[in-house]
Amino acid sequence: MNSQRARPARGLPAAVLLAVTLGACTSAKTPASAPSAPQVSVVTVHRGSVPVTTELPGRTSAYLVAQVRARVDGIVLKRDFIEGSEVRAGQRLYQIDPAPYQASLNSAIASLQKAQANLASMTAQAGRYKVLVAANAVSQQDYDNAVSSQGQAAADVATGQASITTAQINLGYTSVLSPITGRIGPSQVTQGAYVQASAATLMATVQQIDPIYVDLTQASVEGLQLRRDVATGRLKLNGPNQAKVTLFLEDGTQYPATGSLQFTDITVDQGTGSVTVRAIFPNPRSVLLPGMFVRARIEEGVDDNAILVPQVGVTHDPAGQATALVVGSDNKVTVHTLQLRGTSGNQWIVEHGLEDGDRVIVAGVQKVQPGAVVQAVESQPAGAAATSSAPVTAEPVPTADSPKPASRATIARVK
Repeated sequence: MNSQRARPARGLPAAVLLAVTLGACTSAKTPASAPSAPQVSVVTVHRGSVPVTTELPGRTSAYLVAQVRARVDGIVLKRDFIEGSEVRAGQRLYQIDPAPYQASLNSAIASLQKAQANLASMTAQAGRYKVLVAANAVSQQDYDNAVSSQGQAAADVATGQASITTAQINLGYTSVLSPITGRIGPSQVTQGAYVQASAATLMATVQQIDPIYVDLTQASVEGLQLRRDVATGRLKLNGPNQAKVTLFLEDGTQYPATGSLQFTDITVDQGTGSVTVRAIFPNPRSVLLPGMFVRARIEEGVDDNAILVPQVGVTHDPAGQATALVVGSDNKVTVHTLQLRGTSGNQWIVEHGLEDGDRVIVAGVQKVQPGAVVQAVESQPAGAAATSSAPVTAEPVPTADSPKPASRATIARVK
């Protein structure tokens, strides 16, 4: 009896094993569910007004530059300025030996006095001859000679006055004055040097740098496109007096003051194919010095029909053309070739290739291919995404008594 009861007990595990095996085979034959469409983040683009800016390289140049040169010959007796300092218009910079020019002035004064005395004598003689010729006491020829001598004496007086003026001017040139207000550079002559007016000896240079010019270089083709957009009405200019210019220094920092556009040259450089654009900036603290390399951003106008696309949503194909993946109304992905105009912040300005309301993929591009069906989710701003994300939980620092964490291979096996 005991042996007969034990036989069903030995056959029970075999029956259970057979049921498990049949269940596994059944589940293996069940077809897998179809994979869901990948999810991508999109940005819906719209047309709007965008300021058109142009960034150009350039160099600074002084607002006024005056080269102080010798206008008379002589020895430099004194220098009356500190190199690199600010000088005022009319301030004396050098003193040239005035003695020869003072002597010339005295000689001219004496010559004038002699001519004036002779004029007085000739005037009196002409007056007497006028009375005598009426009474036939002298001939008409003698009277005419007296009148002529009076005129010559008057001309000698005028010549003497001009000589005095010339002598005074030359004497004034011995005091070399600054023609403008600005900062003076190093002196080119020293005390005791001989300067010449005929050689126009350079003595010093004064530059006014507040305000200061910024001369920029623009390709002629860019200016041509700008004029074409204005002619077609696509671009509205701010005007030459309203166009603001932002300046960036050599180290990349932005200059605090804003400049204004002055003019654009009408002559194209045949060597570089560019034109000069000049802007003016205030420079009260002398941050900008002549000759510095800078970059300027000019607000040329406003495009009222522009489309902006985030830069992350634009790629370039092997041919170098800008492209974007767009999700259509049927949720299928298509490739659009774009024609870009420039940038506005962290966005591209698209001229052709997109329409108002297109949905451009900005995240998840690596998951899809053209023609694929996707689930489009409107992208959220960075601040909203950061707020909605789950907080990060800090992991406990392990100690010597704490159990060691399982390795990746052990976790996989447990699962």
